[in-house]
Amino acid sequence: MILVDARGRPCAPRIGGRATLDDLFKRAAGRRPDAMALLDAPDRERVSDGEPRALTYRQADRVVSAIAGRLRRMGLHTDAIVAIQMASTVENVLTILGVLRAGLIAMPLPVWWRRADIIAALNRIGPMALIVSSRIAAGDHYQLAIRVAAEVFPIRYVCGYGRNTPDGLVCFDDLFTVDEIDPLPAWGEGRAAQPGPGAHLAAVTWGMSTDGLVPVARSHAELIAGGLAVTLESRLRQDANLLSTLTLSSFAEIASTMVPWLLVGGTLALHHPFDLDAYLAQFTTLNADCVLLPGSIAGQLAEGSRPRMGTVSPDIIAVWRAPERLTQALPWRDAGARMTDILAFGEVGLVAARRGRSGKPAIIPFGMVPAPRAAASNNIIVAEIRPTAKGTVAMRGPMVPQAPFPSGAERGRAPYLRISANGYVDTGSPCRPNTAAMVVTGPPPGMATVGDYPSAFEQPVMSVDGPLTAIA
Repeated sequence: MILVDARGRPCAPRIGGRATLDDLFKRAAGRRPDAMALLDAPDRERVSDGEPRALTYRQADRVVSAIAGRLRRMGLHTDAIVAIQMASTVENVLTILGVLRAGLIAMPLPVWWRRADIIAALNRIGPMALIVSSRIAAGDHYQLAIRVAAEVFPIRYVCGYGRNTPDGLVCFDDLFTVDEIDPLPAWGEGRAAQPGPGAHLAAVTWGMSTDGLVPVARSHAELIAGGLAVTLESRLRQDANLLSTLTLSSFAEIASTMVPWLLVGGTLALHHPFDLDAYLAQFTTLNADCVLLPGSIAGQLAEGSRPRMGTVSPDIIAVWRAPERLTQALPWRDAGARMTDILAFGEVGLVAARRGRSGKPAIIPFGMVPAPRAAASNNIIVAEIRPTAKGTVAMRGPMVPQAPFPSGAERGRAPYLRISANGYVDTGSPCRPNTAAMVVTGPPPGMATVGDYPSAFEQPVMSVDGPLTAIA
């Protein structure tokens, strides 16, 4: 599926038009087949069923093909949408890659969504399959998925990983040991040759507005552009060991975690939800080069755990889902490690900014955003930011969606992503007026942030105990 603009013109890719996320994974697997690719948290069973998994690239590649083959044998056609609501486990990453390898479109859903949220979203988009973890914390997601499927007509299959699979649900656990893997059709089969695989839709994520949930669709090229912004600005080295406390349900989380891992071809260790003791154990075992955290946790973690971590610290990538909070952030006081702040503007886009030696958040000027941001003629332009006439931040560029989703959404009554004629999308985030630098001063009107997650005022949200116990 190639998105088209309001005039019916294809939205061509602007970065990596030929590359897909699966291409990046295959390249890493071909280069280091026996290197460790994915690691579960050692306390996985605190969050989801199953023993912790550790897979090499060769093993992971085989499972990805097995998932893709089963989805195609189930009769899912090219560009069918597959909804995914899973705990932050190895299976989650492999499922997203398997969906993409099958030529389908991944639609990750936040793990805290209630039944009503899920039904409303799925009825609007019409996925053909729903894949879940059997359990997320104390919640029975098998039963939740079955109840949701009963109310969403397009869903033909409910699939999952975990124990005690109920009748009518397709268990995928056996795909880790399957002997035969069916061949898959080539990427170009059934697709137009131009403008290239990278232009095809890869994922649909969900933003929030005061009018309700907003579906946002991105191509492989747009996801890769976001990942390049994070990877290049944070100076991630090739084959780096990454420890992520983030889920994979939003653009910023996918672009900050999954895409950088694919680009550098290192090891991705998963952690969810945040637990300080488990984090320290993983950090020590993995010898992490970089840790990915919500911005609200990063500062506390540096102060609270340094005596127990010793003298060696990893670099930090801090994702701020509420960019206005960065102005109150404390300086980063670790001379041996650098922090890179990721300002996430909902599902519109992100800006990555590495802190200098002062440890204070970097100054981000309006205008073109190269990656890395240090001035150089050959740097990649990943975004462009500017203030609007009403005093909000607008974005456009290679990572920003070019058309509303689904096609024709602008003719309906449901909320959709509004894109101006010149390609800018208003993030709604107010900024300080009459300045050359971007300073976000608050959340979009009618929105609030609970824990780290934006929500409209009238929408009830999951409560959290505080930054160090919130689901990260």
